[in-house]
Amino acid sequence: MSGTQAARRLRKFIHVSLFATMALVVFGVMAASMHAMAAPEEVKDKETTIQHIQPEIANNIGSGLIAAAIAASVSAIAAGVAVAYVGAAAVGAVSEKPEVFGRTIIFVALGEGIAVLGLVIAIMILGVVGQMLPS
Repeated sequence: MSGTQAARRLRKFIHVSLFATMALVVFGVMAASMHAMAAPEEVKDKETTIQHIQPEIANNIGSGLIAAAIAASVSAIAAGVAVAYVGAAAVGAVSEKPEVFGRTIIFVALGEGIAVLGLVIAIMILGVVGQMLPS
């Protein structure tokens, strides 16, 4: 496999990893939002309302925590795989042509950016979950 083919394959892998991470994050945010907007069925007195709202809040918080965990873990796994491929290719490229070192570092940083993006999204989801906590 030539260097050009490896670079194309790497770019494709990074794009697929970014797309998968963003899709999971969007799904998690949508699921948490749908749970947060779901209102309990009509209730007749205040005590029944409290009994219905407490499980709803627990479900919302649980969904939000799962969404944050999925966003962070999947992006970290995708970044690890991307950096593994990029790092191996970068070492080979630098050993043949030392002047391409700067460009290879950029590709490694792009792979690592996937994990940072997932972490930022997970923190945003946790911020929404924190607002759902009862005072």
